[in-house]
Amino acid sequence: MQAIATTTISILRGTEEDEFGDERDTNTLHATGIPASLTEQSRRVTTRENPTPRIVRYAVARVPARTDITDQDRVRDERTGAIYIVEATSSMANPAATPDIRVDLRRTT
Repeated sequence: MQAIATTTISILRGTEEDEFGDERDTNTLHATGIPASLTEQSRRVTTRENPTPRIVRYAVARVPARTDITDQDRVRDERTGAIYIVEATSSMANPAATPDIRVDLRRTT
């Protein structure tokens, strides 16, 4: 891992149907103890429809290159217990070294 780890995370994966037939997430552990660099940030945004500025909070994590993490997984910060949903994953091409995976997160708890 190239980034400096600030915590360890667990990856939660899986869904099930409730008694009404609606899909809901399960807390099935897929992987645990993964070192990660996790930072929360905020940004002031406006839209044409609503010019009033709003503060939007988001989080970004960097995990080792070969971590099995996909969109719609959930991530639990093992240090704080916060749970995030994975919105996107990406990795830059680098011929000299395998770069970390960037994980865009949205906090759910």
